[in-house]
Amino acid sequence: MLHKIGLLTASEERAIVRGLEAIGEEIKLGKFRWKPELEDVHMNIEAELTRRVPAGAKLHTARSRNDQVALDMRLWVRERLVELADELRALQSALVSLGAANSRVVIPGYTHLQRAQPVYFAHHLLAYVEMFDRDRERLGDCFHRTNVCPLGSGAIAGSTLPLDREFVAEMLGFVDAKGRARVSQNSMDAVSDRDFAVEFCSIGAMIAVHLSRLAEDIILWATAEFRFISISDAYTTGSSLMPQKRNPDIAELTRGKTGRVFGNLVSLLTLLKGLPMTYNRDLQEDKERLFDTSDTVMSTVQLMTGMLGQISVNEEVCAAAAADPALLATDLVDYLVRKGVPFRSAHHAIGRLVSVSERLGKPLNQLPIEEFRLVDPHFEPDALKIFDLRSAMALRRITGSPGTAEVKQQLARWRRILKTGR
Repeated sequence: MLHKIGLLTASEERAIVRGLEAIGEEIKLGKFRWKPELEDVHMNIEAELTRRVPAGAKLHTARSRNDQVALDMRLWVRERLVELADELRALQSALVSLGAANSRVVIPGYTHLQRAQPVYFAHHLLAYVEMFDRDRERLGDCFHRTNVCPLGSGAIAGSTLPLDREFVAEMLGFVDAKGRARVSQNSMDAVSDRDFAVEFCSIGAMIAVHLSRLAEDIILWATAEFRFISISDAYTTGSSLMPQKRNPDIAELTRGKTGRVFGNLVSLLTLLKGLPMTYNRDLQEDKERLFDTSDTVMSTVQLMTGMLGQISVNEEVCAAAAADPALLATDLVDYLVRKGVPFRSAHHAIGRLVSVSERLGKPLNQLPIEEFRLVDPHFEPDALKIFDLRSAMALRRITGSPGTAEVKQQLARWRRILKTGR
């Protein structure tokens, strides 16, 4: 750009580019000698470039470390957004694969951690696929706001030189969907804006929440009380005292890392809350929080993806749990509603029937039809067919329900999305 506006000759431009490329290679190989007295990466590179190439003294023309740092962070966050979105896709794929491999398995669904209604195991996993897809959408939204070039803002007030900011933005990929340059519109805001970093950490916190919830389900399902799943030894560890135990450490660490990611977000928000315009050295503290959130969330997503591929489902245990006839009590309510009974009346009737079941010590499906008719005369002998689990699952046909056909359709939908992107 400096060459384009006449502030560098062609030979100076070539010399600077060659010098920067050589320094970049030395940094990559770990051979570059950093000098702490030069304060930061920018001054180290500029000083060494100028030592090798006299024209290097012109490199910093119309720039400040303020807008350079703002640029560096945006470039870095842009890359992390894309990488994290890709890792979430891999996690979604692992969830869909585990669900598809166990597409006929039914488990109890829970509310208040109490057995509620039957759902397909795949339907439960697809709930997380939806969560992580919202996270991917948030990453895309954040990319849009991050993808704005601050270079040319200087330390605070731009420059009197005829800079071509749009040219720089295009060279660095700060463009919209139509290839048009996207540059910051206020120099003071550009050098002090860290909204994109806060947004990245906020999305990281949301991803951590979803990972933690998934980890909690996995931890519960793997307990001796549930035994719905078994986790490979590669993702568990033994007890130092009790030889019979295998602890779901990776899932527990996933859950635990959530607090760390939350802390990074709160720390960054607190850092920014009282800063006056424009750049203040306080902003140096933003990087640890940003980098740690990225590293923590990225590695946790990768580990969760790997662990899901090493989980086996105990079908017999799941089937026994899902066979609990009480899970279909709401289906009995629906039976009466279809007979014309008002919902609230039907709900009270089945509540009384459950009480009878508990008093007699018999499951709902083993009560004689006479007991059903005592709570509501609309019951016919066909009411007992409600307890056929496969038929009950097939009746759940509305969009988003855990019905047999719907879950099959959703699995196919997600396989298509994961393969084609749409």
